[in-house]
Amino acid sequence: MSILIIGASVAGIRTAQALRMQGYKDAITVVGEEVHQPYDKPPLSKEMLLPDGTDQPVPLLSEAELEALDIQMHLGTRAVALDADARVVTTDNGTTFPFDDLVIATGVTPRTLPGADALTGIHTLRNAEDAVALRAGLTSAQDVVVIGAGFIGAEFASAARAYSTRVTIIETQQVPLTHVLGAEVGAELARLHEVNGVTVHTGAQFSHFVGEGHVSGVALEDGRVLPADLVVVGIGATPATEWLVSSGLPITNGLECDASLHVLGADRIFAAGDVARWTHGFYGSDLRIEHWTNANEHAGIIAADVMGTSVPQAQVPYVWSDQYGHRIQIVGRPGDGTVAISHGTVESGLVAVYADEAGVVTGALVVDDPRMLMKCRKAVTKRVAVADLDLGLANIPPV
Repeated sequence: MSILIIGASVAGIRTAQALRMQGYKDAITVVGEEVHQPYDKPPLSKEMLLPDGTDQPVPLLSEAELEALDIQMHLGTRAVALDADARVVTTDNGTTFPFDDLVIATGVTPRTLPGADALTGIHTLRNAEDAVALRAGLTSAQDVVVIGAGFIGAEFASAARAYSTRVTIIETQQVPLTHVLGAEVGAELARLHEVNGVTVHTGAQFSHFVGEGHVSGVALEDGRVLPADLVVVGIGATPATEWLVSSGLPITNGLECDASLHVLGADRIFAAGDVARWTHGFYGSDLRIEHWTNANEHAGIIAADVMGTSVPQAQVPYVWSDQYGHRIQIVGRPGDGTVAISHGTVESGLVAVYADEAGVVTGALVVDDPRMLMKCRKAVTKRVAVADLDLGLANIPPV
């Protein structure tokens, strides 16, 4: 037997680890497009961007741990086609990789904007090369524009303020993150940028880039032109499934999977991480989640299925973001409800708990309070009624 894993990032490598931990003794082959040894992704928008950061990505495993996995690694190799019937993957150098079981962990591709390829100084942030290029650019940049106020854009803006540069964020929504966290909490997170010297333009529509050779500005639909000698586009990402178009696998905003991460209608083919849209075991509905913890969770589920062991219980989603010296943590799915409890500020320790129409806790956002986060996680997991929730917030003034 043999397992082929396409993708050498968190989901792919953690799957190899989980398989070995469960006793899988046969061959594991990992094919990854990047040339680096497997590395962790969160530091790309955090530590690697800081003035004292490193050009080397943070390894996902030590050399000893990687050697102990006893896997065949093929880095700098991109998968270009899958023949599910013949059970073989073809790569960009013409090499073919047969498999008994296949795990697709190719992640996502960042969205960009028209004209970005025509000018230097315009970046996305997805891999180690992006982080290195951005840190180099920040050392001389005077005007930085971030397009998109999601977590990637917000973390980059935070890092950019460590340099002698003016930073501006433009966001299409009237209040950033309203679709995820609601207007009240979104406005509070936007204020965090402003109190740290970042200008935020909301309800702003991108028109085009300005410049000759190198970017010099970002033009908006209302006629304004924001000066910029460095731009980061942080407007989300799409599942990296282009290479699977001819495979016959079901693709709708990611590879369609069941609760065990089997790709629907495909024998012994799995998907893991950002590329998988699966029937989430906790919610019972199809979700595609671009979180680091989600990739780790998928690894254990796939390994258990392959080995015929007990499949671990699906966990509620969790994500964190480090901005301006604050840790913002989100558990559950706040967007499934509305704000039921809101206390504090981002400076004093914001806590926002969300509940659905039946009054059941659906999610929470917590700033700088890991113990509070654990209480909220327990409430989401146990589907506690918000009326029965005692977080000890009586002495904290509400927003």
